[in-house]
Amino acid sequence: MQFSLEHEDKSSKARAGLIITSKGIIRTPIFMPVGTVGSVKSISQHILEEQINADIILGNTYHLYLRPGTNVLDAAGGLHNFMAWKRPILTDSGGYQVYSLANNRKITEEGVTFRSHLDGSKHLFTPESVVDIQRSIGSDIMMVLDECTPYPCSYAYAKESMERTHRWMTRGCNYFNATLTDGNSHQTIFPIVQGSIYKDLRIQSAETIAEANRFGNAIGGVCHPTGQLYEITELVCDILPKEKPRYLMGVGTPLDLLECIGLGVDMFDCVMPTRNGRNGTLFTTQGIINIKNKKWKTDFSPIDTALGTQFSSYYSKAYLNHLINSRELLGAQIASVHNLTFYLWLMRQAREQIMKNTFSSWKDRILKVIMEKI
Repeated sequence: MQFSLEHEDKSSKARAGLIITSKGIIRTPIFMPVGTVGSVKSISQHILEEQINADIILGNTYHLYLRPGTNVLDAAGGLHNFMAWKRPILTDSGGYQVYSLANNRKITEEGVTFRSHLDGSKHLFTPESVVDIQRSIGSDIMMVLDECTPYPCSYAYAKESMERTHRWMTRGCNYFNATLTDGNSHQTIFPIVQGSIYKDLRIQSAETIAEANRFGNAIGGVCHPTGQLYEITELVCDILPKEKPRYLMGVGTPLDLLECIGLGVDMFDCVMPTRNGRNGTLFTTQGIINIKNKKWKTDFSPIDTALGTQFSSYYSKAYLNHLINSRELLGAQIASVHNLTFYLWLMRQAREQIMKNTFSSWKDRILKVIMEKI
């Protein structure tokens, strides 16, 4: 796997790059659709490839470990074969999902003991075992086990958690190195910056992660309601090495994507485009639409012709209004495909503007349009 930095925008810290993998090229900046259980909700792999043209998608270690299980994934030859997806896959370590099970898990130096949300069975994730699980998944980019701290949390707890995450990173990376074979040489592993909202902890964590000298680096734990996303992201990106891709986990809105691209982030993921789409919120090149509203009931114009794709140009707002309000499955599919198409379109537009050194002025102009509710 290789990363090449093609261009840096002269008016911001935005970058355009290429991640070259054995399963395809990932053009950055990139938004990665979330396929939690080996499926991006309501969207087929054919549509992901042919309509949305996603360079890479996500899988979730926690969910795939519980179902279908590593025995099935091993027998299938990995998640790519299992779900008939030929392009790259990134998997998280399951740390965030375990964090969300606050009443059903226990964190120790060894790892995290938790109970399945499916049947209550007891399991243990360690820095080593999550590498093994991701080996079975066959993801191209895997994550180390980390703890995503709750918000709010005390400085003392954030520091203790961060230091444990660093120790887990060392164990996970050492085990990753020890288990490298010709058969899994396409895989790489990212460490994750933590430290909650505390700047000195974020600096310490970013410096520690940078010293690990892995192929790329992730920034976790920034999805908290403090308004410090940009401040923390810029602080961390200024420390992480520029010659390696930077992945901001779980972000977010079109506004947050463009602002954080301007701060030096290369990779993003979030469930927002599909989740919001299923609930009737559409992101378009003209602004944000609540397709459930009565005003769209007799609007027979296409959803968004500017995207130039089949789903967004073929179906009308009135028809999608009818489908979503009727809770028809086709409505969820059309809205999800449209939103992901918009997100990938936005990334490609950003990349084009970076290459032309016009990212900042373009960003300010387009945000006034696409974040307006219509």
